[in-house]
Amino acid sequence: MLEALDDAAVGRWCRAAHAALAGARGELDDLNVFPVPDGDTGTNLLLTAEAVLAALDGRVDGEPAWVVVARGAVLGARGNSGTILAQLLSGLSERLAGKGPADGPAFAEALHRAGRTAYGAVADPEEGTFLTVARAAGEAATAAVAGGCTALPEVVRAAADGARAALDATPGQLAALRDAGVVDAGGAGLSLVLDALVTTVTGVEPARPPLVRRPARPHAHGGDRPHQPPPGPGSEVQYLLADSDEQAVARLQERLAALGDSLVVVGVDTAAGREWNVHVHVSDVGAAIEAGIEAGRPHRIAVTPLAPQPPPAPDPAARAVVAIVPSEGMARLFEAEGVRAVTCGPDGLTEEELVAAVVDSGAATVVLLPNDAALTAAASHAAEHARGLGRDVAVVPTRSPVQALAAVAVADPARRFGDDVITMAEAAAATRWAEVTVADREALTSAGRCHPGDVLGSAEGDVVVIGRDPAEVACDLLDRLLSAGGELATVVVGAEAGLGDAVCAHLAGRHPTVEVARYDCGAGGVPLLVGVE
Repeated sequence: MLEALDDAAVGRWCRAAHAALAGARGELDDLNVFPVPDGDTGTNLLLTAEAVLAALDGRVDGEPAWVVVARGAVLGARGNSGTILAQLLSGLSERLAGKGPADGPAFAEALHRAGRTAYGAVADPEEGTFLTVARAAGEAATAAVAGGCTALPEVVRAAADGARAALDATPGQLAALRDAGVVDAGGAGLSLVLDALVTTVTGVEPARPPLVRRPARPHAHGGDRPHQPPPGPGSEVQYLLADSDEQAVARLQERLAALGDSLVVVGVDTAAGREWNVHVHVSDVGAAIEAGIEAGRPHRIAVTPLAPQPPPAPDPAARAVVAIVPSEGMARLFEAEGVRAVTCGPDGLTEEELVAAVVDSGAATVVLLPNDAALTAAASHAAEHARGLGRDVAVVPTRSPVQALAAVAVADPARRFGDDVITMAEAAAATRWAEVTVADREALTSAGRCHPGDVLGSAEGDVVVIGRDPAEVACDLLDRLLSAGGELATVVVGAEAGLGDAVCAHLAGRHPTVEVARYDCGAGGVPLLVGVE
């Protein structure tokens, strides 16, 4: 058992919490009837937890884990419950970061204060929600300490038990929960997070009844779906706000409170200054975003309908290929090949965007091409989600767009879907890929040390050539690739058409038997991509 929470223990807790939320996402989504029954509480809590893990994975040596957790949670928070969870973690960080390992009394006091602070982040707090469960957890922890149970295992057990008791009482506090026969979804998620803390500290997972939907009461007006979104337009608006200050944020809160409800605003310090995560439900999306522009610089803006229409039934005879691409030029290239392209910008790509691309294809069978090793996990999660919506989705783990082009070239919708996926995967795997990029910082690579401005030639993700002239690096890179043989070279050229000319001329002179397929994609991508089959 642990006597105190140090940085390592905080990291283990976050990973255990993520695993618990991942396992219960479906149940939590099913419980979601308040503030709107949009069935995404479990998903939003899980995405927030994933943002925390990503921040921990990129943690700089010496940076307190609590600080990293708070920053990752606030900047990556999704939805109403995810934003409140971020506020709770931020509150813990404010009281525990930089003060050494937290023992039982320190954690109890921090949790108690964080739970109360979370109320202040919500414009119109309601009882019977995540907030109630958080407050009860903090009160139970401090009560345990006051009663002489000061050891960390005793404190975290008391907090988790207090949260579960408060969760079980939520249907008696909110009519929406009582009529639907469920406990609060956000509070249920927090209960899982605190149970994960108990497991981390004690090594023993608490025994809890499963989270299941209770029998719903008949609706007073007939029917069996009493809590549908209110009539009329409505959307969830969420964005990060930078280049602002506390006074401007206070004015923003007043304006957003007048425009809608479910308003949550949470701030965190970053290397570039303080940022806020803003969440609100409104009818006038434009006014909510305009208010953010007046307060600072909103970015990573997301707008989600509160009453989404069910996706159309897929065409059982249709097959589609969806590819993630790094630029608009690359998107045009894939679209010309009959592929639905999803552009991944500098802020990344959400699972919802990928699922939407799959669903919008209208096809019953879909092949998803991530085109980047870092996006394979996100593509797999999106595929799993889309399968729940009636689509048969297979992910071919392409690591480069040139591998995807090879896969697309052999696709045949007349084949059985499984056979077509295997054929595409084999074509992608048989394509050796390389790229030419420009270093933006000093680093030690497998080919030696590079400096900003150096041209890098990478094969299969490893730097093998460093130089100053893009054409020389590209030609050297191609010679290395073709030393192992090859019949077809696919050349995808970025903004510098001259680089493509030089490479194609080199191939014609040095490797005359190799067939060359050239594509010009313009600005936005890397200078050169190469595939050899």
